[in-house]
Amino acid sequence: GTGSPMREFLHVDDLADACVYLMNNYNDGEIVNIGTGEDITIENLAELIKKIVGFDGKTVNDTTKPDGTPRKLLDVSKLHNLGWKNKISLEEGIKKTYKWFLENKAQ
Repeated sequence: GTGSPMREFLHVDDLADACVYLMNNYNDGEIVNIGTGEDITIENLAELIKKIVGFDGKTVNDTTKPDGTPRKLLDVSKLHNLGWKNKISLEEGIKKTYKWFLENKAQ
């Protein structure tokens, strides 16, 4: 695609934390969205990953492929009003994941 679709990403540690938080602090029957409430274009995500891993090559979008849904972003206002907010930013999460990869799988 063009790289313009926007997506929301949540670190798995934050997801686990939110689940425990809700189990301890929420007892209604309504659905609660778990997310960051922030999104990024796929193109900007690729640039962020390039920066973190030190890749100085060029990324190429395949515009013969469809973009899919233009935006996927959860309304997390209910969760925030309940007192929970993610702690790990996208950049920090990618850095942690890449560091783990280098230490454990890149041998």
